[in-house]
Amino acid sequence: MTPQDITKGKSNLWIFGYGSLVWKPDFVYKSREVGFIQGYKRRFWHGDDFYRGDKEKPGRVATLVKDHEACTWGVAYEVADSQMEDSLQYLEKREVVVGGYKTEMVEFIPKEKGHGALLALVYIATPDNPMYLGLASEEAIAARIAICRGNTGHNIEYLFRLAEFMRLYCPEVEDEHLFSIEAALLNIFHNCEGIRPPDQKYFLG
Repeated sequence: MTPQDITKGKSNLWIFGYGSLVWKPDFVYKSREVGFIQGYKRRFWHGDDFYRGDKEKPGRVATLVKDHEACTWGVAYEVADSQMEDSLQYLEKREVVVGGYKTEMVEFIPKEKGHGALLALVYIATPDNPMYLGLASEEAIAARIAICRGNTGHNIEYLFRLAEFMRLYCPEVEDEHLFSIEAALLNIFHNCEGIRPPDQKYFLG
């Protein structure tokens, strides 16, 4: 879908984020809702050679993988009509051109009771993308994250901020994949004598 296809006939648009968009949308929006989408699981299976890694050592970032029994928590942003063109142009460059993601429409269910389901735009990286790294153990993913840095910062920051979001806004949700990678990363530093993990406060402010 092109930005023109997405905005045609719409007075507003909801955009669902499940990775860096949960803490760093960097586009103008009218409101935000914490919630989830069903039928997908979040996995650190996509490569990033710009934002959180480089050509020699691509970082590991999140994408969505279809799973009928799963759900993924994140944030949906409401973008008003006057903001849609600029927001989508920005996201087209950030997520599609640089990130290699594709767009899909999904049903988003807000966490707050009384708020009905919404149709939202989401960006998903698929296996046909050259930067797709695919399945790996949590330990292998953590090892890669530990050594990667890109133009917007260390890959560790990406992981820590996403884990922190889940604990703050979705404390009842056990994101096993995410938290297992975080635990494996902290274990790497614990086992490396004389090397300490970065202070999360440095990343999380």
